[in-house]
Amino acid sequence: MTGPFGLAELALKLILAILFGGILGWEREEQRKPAGLRTHMMVALGAASVTMAALYLTHPGVLQGDIFRIDPTRVIEGVIGGIGFLGAGSIIQSRGSVEGITTAASIWVAGSLGVAAGLGLYVLALLTVIFALVILRLIGMLEKRYTKKDS
Repeated sequence: MTGPFGLAELALKLILAILFGGILGWEREEQRKPAGLRTHMMVALGAASVTMAALYLTHPGVLQGDIFRIDPTRVIEGVIGGIGFLGAGSIIQSRGSVEGITTAASIWVAGSLGVAAGLGLYVLALLTVIFALVILRLIGMLEKRYTKKDS
């Protein structure tokens, strides 16, 4: 049973979450970062799935009575917070410097892409992935070009 969503709508939301997460993951993969394509795709997929499940619970007739008060924003908060812990695992300290912060941030953005896709906010998800790629690629190139890192 798909509740308030049709099967095609469920599939579209999940596919777009996977696609948008995969775009960020591919960029990280090309940069040879530890959290790459599959990680970003899975984070976005999971976030979309949990978001849609929260929306499903708010649909009239799914839960009977006044006992349950479902607030989908609390579910989204939990998803984003949990993804923050996942991203923290990609941050390492090595030789006095901290590495992996950008990858952690991209994992967090992949989660937000999943939430946006799960809510059906496709334009928001698309703009977010475009802006994230600009930051990762264009700003990354400028950063490498104009800043010197101690080796």
